[in-house]
Amino acid sequence: MTTTKAQPATTAPVLGTRALNRATLARQLLLGRSPMSAKAAVEHLVGLQAQEVKPPYHALAARLEGFAPEELSGLLDGREVVRMVTLRSTIHLHTADDSLTLRPLVQPARDRELNMKQFREGLVGVDLGRLADLARDLVEAEPRTMRQLREALRAEWPDADPQALAVAARCTLPLVQVTPRGLWGRSAQVAVTTVEHWLGRPAEPPAALDAVVLRYLAAFGPASVRDLQTWAGLTRTRPAFERLRPSLVTFRDPNGVELFDLPDAPRPDPDTPAPPRLLPEFDNLMLSHADRTRVIPAPHRGRTWQANTFHCPLLVDGFLAGVWRLHEDALVIEPFTDLTRAAREEVGAEAERMLRTLYPRGSYDIRFGTVIG
Repeated sequence: MTTTKAQPATTAPVLGTRALNRATLARQLLLGRSPMSAKAAVEHLVGLQAQEVKPPYHALAARLEGFAPEELSGLLDGREVVRMVTLRSTIHLHTADDSLTLRPLVQPARDRELNMKQFREGLVGVDLGRLADLARDLVEAEPRTMRQLREALRAEWPDADPQALAVAARCTLPLVQVTPRGLWGRSAQVAVTTVEHWLGRPAEPPAALDAVVLRYLAAFGPASVRDLQTWAGLTRTRPAFERLRPSLVTFRDPNGVELFDLPDAPRPDPDTPAPPRLLPEFDNLMLSHADRTRVIPAPHRGRTWQANTFHCPLLVDGFLAGVWRLHEDALVIEPFTDLTRAAREEVGAEAERMLRTLYPRGSYDIRFGTVIG
């Protein structure tokens, strides 16, 4: 990496919202589809949100040229990528190498989660070390569903809260969801074992935070300290940025917040065209910055949420502009504002491409209508 002396935050150049948008889209492989492999993309993006089965497939279909869902299913079946709780205490899909190092990196966040009142009170009298040993024995003997794990642990601690016992197992052990869970077109209920057992590899030390900061900037930058903390669910990360400062460049956002970046990372012209994209629910593009205005215009903040449902985002000109969903025999698109005729045609063409990529045997109409109701 080129060494460039960082400028003080007060004199660093300002990057406007569109400049930040285009830079982030470029890192996220959303300005133009990338020819890289699915595995390389998962590694570059430092994982994909995988709360449900389909989102990683939709995420890669929006980003990669020539992607086929069978490619990602093959990686899961071959144990080259795995599904597990990591960033922000949510299920992510990571490469095998990252799963062994990122999970221990975020262990402090899992410890804090267990110290939350609702879990702490449900675990009175429970020896967490013994629970971890027992849970490991159980899931390494054979993959267990969370219900099976709860029942087995409750037999040992009948007075504890069953849900708290399951959360304790998830927080103290690096549990992965075994296949066929996560496979395209033939998934199953969640069953877990340890990542070491699934991969046949020993545990590894936590990833170096400095290295993770650089990877985050490559995939999500330019970004602030709080942005990284939002993405990872970690605290006390500023010392890593300060150690790296001599090799980074700095900017300010429109509010004066200091942003860090890699010197040679792409920062396209703000007027660079951004084609429409249909992203999955919980896509990390939407969730990995403390200030999300680089993607979500202020009038549309919160419009992808309804009760406990997060709707699939539609990007137009690089920004959140609506939502979409597959419903029965139709792909329904709901723009938040009127689109020009040209924009509607581009959105329709992107929807057709996504359907050909992921649902070639299906028969779906593409309709503009109501998703949030």
